[in-house]
Amino acid sequence: MKKSAIRIATLALCAMAVASGPLLLSKAYAAGSETPSSPPPDKKKKDKSSSIEDPKFLAAYRTAYTSIYDRGDYATAIQQLKALNREDVADVANLIGYSYRKLGNYQASKQYYEQALADDPNHVRTWQYYGLWQLEQGNREQAKYHLDKVAQLAGTNSAEYRSLADALEKQPGTGLVY
Repeated sequence: MKKSAIRIATLALCAMAVASGPLLLSKAYAAGSETPSSPPPDKKKKDKSSSIEDPKFLAAYRTAYTSIYDRGDYATAIQQLKALNREDVADVANLIGYSYRKLGNYQASKQYYEQALADDPNHVRTWQYYGLWQLEQGNREQAKYHLDKVAQLAGTNSAEYRSLADALEKQPGTGLVY
């Protein structure tokens, strides 16, 4: 009797996890991802000591991700991300760029966004965030170019597209920070 109750409880928990999976994924997808994506096949570095699949790397990346999206502690996140020694990973460079942008250091932010795109020219979140950077700089035409790139890569229903499109719909000069 006891074993069957445990099995039923386990099955119920698994069913709940499967059912809530899309909800959990949509939140992470909209704000980036707690887990970095693999580099494009031709960009995988074999000589780096920390693989993005390494549990220590993933734990440190998630800590930095939490510093950014849960606590808004961008300076700490930059230190945490740089300590990974994997700025050649688009997700890492993108989050460093995002953090610098949120701190108002637009030159450093631009450098890291461009580094992320050099590593992975199809990195949707970087196109989105760099488009928001362009918008904050008053470069609406460049932001529209980035929006078109996001549409091409992820479609017009993606969270990244909607975020940048919504920002572009705002009136210029309103002082909004994205």
